[in-house]
Amino acid sequence: MIDSPSASDEWFTEAFARAPIMAILRGMGVERSLELAGVAWDLGIDAVEVPIQSDEDRDALAAVVAAGRERGKQVGAGTIIDDETVQLAAEAGAAFTVSPGFDIDVVRASEAAGMPSLPGVATATEVQLARLAGLRWLKAFPASVLGTEWFTTMRGPFPDINFIATGGMNARNAPQFLAAGVRVVAVGSALADPEELARLAEVMPR
Repeated sequence: MIDSPSASDEWFTEAFARAPIMAILRGMGVERSLELAGVAWDLGIDAVEVPIQSDEDRDALAAVVAAGRERGKQVGAGTIIDDETVQLAAEAGAAFTVSPGFDIDVVRASEAAGMPSLPGVATATEVQLARLAGLRWLKAFPASVLGTEWFTTMRGPFPDINFIATGGMNARNAPQFLAAGVRVVAVGSALADPEELARLAEVMPR
């Protein structure tokens, strides 16, 4: 029996309603993370993710969460792979979690802590299992390795799945992935490059 879409999906549908871009601030430290989060928000990117793999990352997440609260923005925690990182994300005030792979226990733990979960997938089997769990928003990782044809092919059996392309994404290849049916492209270093930033602006809705 296929579950109906979960509360996580309703949250992500609203979160990505304004822009097809998500910002990932990986390993940038507190000051740089705050700076680039501001750049993302100024550009109109609402969804910002800070992966947490070190004490410094957790400090950066907490700082960006606080800055986002002042601007009415909700910030997510990335690289959530077990109960411990779910708890760390919750303690830092994260609004949602992102994982590199699909683990239903991590998804449910995150949702139980009040944080919608965005798990990663790379195969039809993982997509199907996630869909059976009621998930309709999934992170495809690593997107640059999977390629645009992966997304156009997956639209056949899974037309109701919303994919966020993550891994190797930038302002130059974002249009191709969006044209292939990707709902959102996740970028990181592009926010720090003026030329890339100008290209990202062209991808944003007008």
